[in-house]
Amino acid sequence: MALKDKIREELHAALKRQEKIRVITLRSVLAGIKNSEIAAQRPADDVTVTEIISKEVKQHRESIGMFKEGRRDDLVAKEEEEMEILMEFLPQQMDHDDIVAEVRRVIEVARAKGPGDKGKVMSQLMPQLRGKADGKEVADTVSQLLSEI
Repeated sequence: MALKDKIREELHAALKRQEKIRVITLRSVLAGIKNSEIAAQRPADDVTVTEIISKEVKQHRESIGMFKEGRRDDLVAKEEEEMEILMEFLPQQMDHDDIVAEVRRVIEVARAKGPGDKGKVMSQLMPQLRGKADGKEVADTVSQLLSEI
């Protein structure tokens, strides 16, 4: 089953259970998918849907950070709940050790010699990790490991 169809089915189930936050979150994702389809003039595949969900998760993480700075615990809780719903539709997220191992592997393959090769490493790494790991965490790990070379 396509990821978009899975989200649509989950939306219908949430409507029946009257889960307000879940309904709002899933409708938002479906609207993003629809906008992407209109812009691309073709149906969204699972890769595109995963990218859309990843962008929304990233936005929620940024919002959580800002709301924590502003001491808005009520909004932090809401954003975290919405982010958890979105995470259900993403592939299993890699832990830090797996990210470090993959970064080291790509550094060796790319024959990176220092921080100046970050772009070369990232361009090979991100297509493999898209949706499986947070891009900021991957970039930070690459920078750290390249600075140690």
